[in-house]
Amino acid sequence: MKNISDSIKQVMVVFLFLFVALISYIAYFQVFSAPNIADQQGNQRLWARRNEVLRGTIYDKNKNPLTTSARVDALTQKRTYVNGDLYVHALGYVDPRYGLTGLEASYDTELTSYNKITNNFMNLTKDFSIAKLKEMFESRKEDEVKIGNGVITTLDPNLQKAAYDALGDNRGAVVALNPKTGEVLAMISKPTYNPNDLEKSMKAANEGTADNSPLINRATSGLYPPGSTFKTVTLTSALDNIQGVTNRTFQDDGKIVFNSKQSLSNANGAVYGTLDLREALKVSSNVVFGTLAMELGNEKLKTTAESYGFNNSIEAEGFNIAKSQFPTLKAAEVGSIAQTGIGQSSILATPMEMALISSTIANNGKMMQPTLVSKIVDKDGNVVKSIDSKVYKQVLSPTNAAIIKDYMKYLVDSKVNSSWTYFQGTEAAGKTGTADYILPNGQNATPHSWFIGFAPASNPKIAVAVIVENGGYGSIAAAQVAGRVIKTAIPQ
Repeated sequence: MKNISDSIKQVMVVFLFLFVALISYIAYFQVFSAPNIADQQGNQRLWARRNEVLRGTIYDKNKNPLTTSARVDALTQKRTYVNGDLYVHALGYVDPRYGLTGLEASYDTELTSYNKITNNFMNLTKDFSIAKLKEMFESRKEDEVKIGNGVITTLDPNLQKAAYDALGDNRGAVVALNPKTGEVLAMISKPTYNPNDLEKSMKAANEGTADNSPLINRATSGLYPPGSTFKTVTLTSALDNIQGVTNRTFQDDGKIVFNSKQSLSNANGAVYGTLDLREALKVSSNVVFGTLAMELGNEKLKTTAESYGFNNSIEAEGFNIAKSQFPTLKAAEVGSIAQTGIGQSSILATPMEMALISSTIANNGKMMQPTLVSKIVDKDGNVVKSIDSKVYKQVLSPTNAAIIKDYMKYLVDSKVNSSWTYFQGTEAAGKTGTADYILPNGQNATPHSWFIGFAPASNPKIAVAVIVENGGYGSIAAAQVAGRVIKTAIPQ
């Protein structure tokens, strides 16, 4: 009898254990897993619910519509992108078959939100009355078409078109920011694709016939060696960590020799002789900035790079930014450390990251959180939410920012009346970059062309970063693109 009783107890313990495990799993699933599954792009119930409301409009900063939506049937609507591929990487796409990307994804909830209660509070504050107060809380008419909220972006249509045209048929990216607010004024990535014919674009991508990954937003997700544009970061670190560095002179004999197999030379084997730090940035001396990197050491230069956002996930409003990378190196890796001082080695940066560096220097050392959205409005144009500017970080002191700004202005001034006439009248400041890289077959590729800068230097209104893939020297291809964008932004 006792054995039977013990067996029953054991069975009950096992049963109780299994019951607790089952309840725990159900609770875990409901709290953690179910919401994620419900939000997956392929969830047909989610698409059905999404299509109950006609998708709201996305606008440029001047409130010109960039999208339209039309009802096809009860469960389907057609999304049209008014300007074709002009805004494609910033806006992304929405499609039941291919999902959501870009701003369409990050602001999907707002674009599919319909308020049954009218939102007349803004009008009420201008002209108060009991009747208007009552009207504010009235429900909309039952037969009214349900339309989602609209999203007003920060994109400037003139700058977006100028950047698109200036980049032309080149592969690459252009980012333009308002350095004082962090607003994204232009975001271009090429090659592009037609968002109004996604099936054709996706078919080409899947078959491998698409030209150089047009679906990728190179502005925020492309990772490239930054080349000599990174010398602004090395300069920042030197100003922060090497006392009296602005008063020093350097001897540039054209090359740093590390050992019998490894050395670092200036572009085209140039020899600059004796020069100060300001002149070294102007001529982009690899010898000087490689020497500064070795003097700083990996830890200090890495700390400065990370203060600018490298190795960190930078928060942005309306889009995501791939994490730019700066390496951890051993003290014995002298050659690699020197290479990091000129933006080579294993450093990788997005164009958005380099635009933020330029913007931070322009804004007295203060980095603003980048934003692609300024307001959310309802179907009647009433403001539902305003997106305020946010300070991301004080990266460097205003004093050091002013020194770098002066050096970058000196660089542009030295060429503005000769090879860089496209910067005339803008009071621009900038830094070029020529980024070397190796092809998968081990051969040297044609370098990428970079330019970062801002204007006017005395009161910056725009900061830019441009990369032209395989564009060669930064002083040519990328600088021309930047010049056209900056010229559009600065009234003559």
